[in-house]
Amino acid sequence: MILRLAPLACALLLTACGGGKPSDAPTAATPAGAEEKVLNVYNWSDYVADDTVKNFETANGIKVNYDVYDANETLESKLSAGASGYDVVFPSARPFAQRQVKAGMYAALDKSKLKNWNHLDPQLLLNLAAIDPGNAHLVPYMWGTTGLGINIDKIKAALGADAPLDSWSLLFDPANAAKLQKCGITVLDDDQETFGAALIWLGRDPNAGAADEIDAVRKVYGAIRPYVRTFNNAEYKDAFANGDACLVMGYSGDIAQASTDAFDAAKKAGQPAPNLRFVIPKEGAIRWVDVIAIPKDSKHLGNAHAFIDYLLDPKVAAAISNHVAYASANKDATALVDPAIAQDVGVYPPENVRAKLIDPKSLPEDVQRQRVRAWTSIKSGH
Repeated sequence: MILRLAPLACALLLTACGGGKPSDAPTAATPAGAEEKVLNVYNWSDYVADDTVKNFETANGIKVNYDVYDANETLESKLSAGASGYDVVFPSARPFAQRQVKAGMYAALDKSKLKNWNHLDPQLLLNLAAIDPGNAHLVPYMWGTTGLGINIDKIKAALGADAPLDSWSLLFDPANAAKLQKCGITVLDDDQETFGAALIWLGRDPNAGAADEIDAVRKVYGAIRPYVRTFNNAEYKDAFANGDACLVMGYSGDIAQASTDAFDAAKKAGQPAPNLRFVIPKEGAIRWVDVIAIPKDSKHLGNAHAFIDYLLDPKVAAAISNHVAYASANKDATALVDPAIAQDVGVYPPENVRAKLIDPKSLPEDVQRQRVRAWTSIKSGH
């Protein structure tokens, strides 16, 4: 998943949530043998409600040091170093948490301390059990898809009334991309998502790791590279909201948030709201699940479990979904989510659409290295 906030907003979030370097220093005198009232959290940007951390601190008397990142690789590098300093982290399940569990980077969950575990979606738990036997280390948090954010009016103005609004062809057909470059195209800077999208459009399995797939993907992006304005994982959201981009490859919740921001800005200015939409292309899309885990080196296991259990409260989970516009892994939160989000087929797709969603798998290391090198070359246009 998911890469979610512009730098200024991240800074504001850090301030609001008490962000800073992880700290083991208690905020008050700590009785001998008792766990100090400190919790170090490392999460994606803009991935809780505005008051989530504050309310947890008030209810539990635990000081939260809250840091954010914008790429799974950033988290993984800290975990791989063996002393992350964090107590709760939020990796994407596949392939990141999958290989991190295998490498022994996470502490086993004490489910006796997770009273709200029963609210989790059993299908998602079953899905995760394939990479985390017995759901011993990973707690499903949010899930979504990678698709297209489209400014319908601008795209139809450029391509005509019959523009293929429900297809990856909007982006990957060079004839379309050439006409849309003036109104702005952005693509994620993530080899997993970008390779997956291109391979799905080509009718190929994005998890196959076939020998010729890198050349196939190079050709797809080589044909549209002159028309892509930027490759980024955060700024595209604001560009889409303010009209600087009419077509973006992005995450479902990001596009929903951007659409809401654009509507609010237009209303405040007394102007018509832009016609923005998130589309899961008819060819299919990558589905991701973000999870919660406790690094093996955590020094505040009790506090970590308390925070996770708090997030599993259906009311808390629903409030988070209302803010971030992602589907919650909490089955009992859905009824509490704003109907505008719960009934949005881009956020909670119907079963016939879910059938075309693909879970990314961990590829052999040599294939993954080749993909990363190829993606770097694709971005540079070489």
